[in-house]
Amino acid sequence: MNFPDLRLRRLRTTETLRNMVRETNLRLDDLIYPLFVIFGRDKKIPVNAMPGIFQFSPDRLGEELAEIKELGIPAVLLFGLPEYKDARGSSAWDDNGPVQEALKRCKDTYPELLAVTDVCMCEYTDHGHCGLLDAQGYVMNDASLELLAREALSHVRAGADIVAPSDMMDGRISEIRRALDEHGFINTPIMAYSAKYASGFYGPFREAAGSAPAFGDRKAYQMDTGNVNEALREVRLDIAEGADMVMVKPALPYLDVIKAVKDTFGYPTAAYNVSGEYAMIKAAAARNWLDEERVVMESLTCIKRAGADMIITYFAKDAARLLRKNG
Repeated sequence: MNFPDLRLRRLRTTETLRNMVRETNLRLDDLIYPLFVIFGRDKKIPVNAMPGIFQFSPDRLGEELAEIKELGIPAVLLFGLPEYKDARGSSAWDDNGPVQEALKRCKDTYPELLAVTDVCMCEYTDHGHCGLLDAQGYVMNDASLELLAREALSHVRAGADIVAPSDMMDGRISEIRRALDEHGFINTPIMAYSAKYASGFYGPFREAAGSAPAFGDRKAYQMDTGNVNEALREVRLDIAEGADMVMVKPALPYLDVIKAVKDTFGYPTAAYNVSGEYAMIKAAAARNWLDEERVVMESLTCIKRAGADMIITYFAKDAARLLRKNG
């Protein structure tokens, strides 16, 4: 049998040719940039574990939003650090809270910038867990749903374009969808943190968001790191309850999960390139152990190749500059 010439290297000889036949291309429209908004005035506080990332008070957020807009990044994801915390996380639905104020400023200045908000209790509770606790310190699922819906509704009233519940309570998507619909926000999408793993890659985030649990861990409600079929069940449940987009978090250690979710459901799929992934690359690059620009673009392209339609990443500004530089 005669075989054709199978020299695939012919298509790799020049950069122009490689670009023409590339199967996966990262775009600006794929990127969502996380922002940490802290209560107070005139604050811009560096996050030690995440070089280049800051906590902003709402009045200082404008300088960051201007840069994001100039770079062409289409969306931001807001996390709040409130003035006070209590056992119920009641500051989460304070209409004068940092996220709510940031949303109003953002939509007044850049109405076309897509504003997504994280909906969870861990930044707002004094115990750092993602819902109400019983007397034994166990997170009560059903009792937490109403509070999450109140938080989501407060965000949308302040101007959120999309709400993203990250708590991993069962049934929270249907509860939030019901609350939004009853108050006339039928066109507000929900981006569900559907497959959120109990990962060791969240450490730097907990400094940035002030959300470390005061005791224990979150393994009783976030997913076990060894499971992928369970992730598909979680995604299926969220879609059935009304999620418009689903998410896998973290991203790089869970590329197989991203692919499985996208291949199985075909739904708009986000992946969260989390704080630990960011910090590792930054730390290695600072020691000249790797080429930061090359690894950033490779990592984000691989996340998209796995099936992500949207990538939440602290590298969004860096990636936007590189995409612009490279045409």
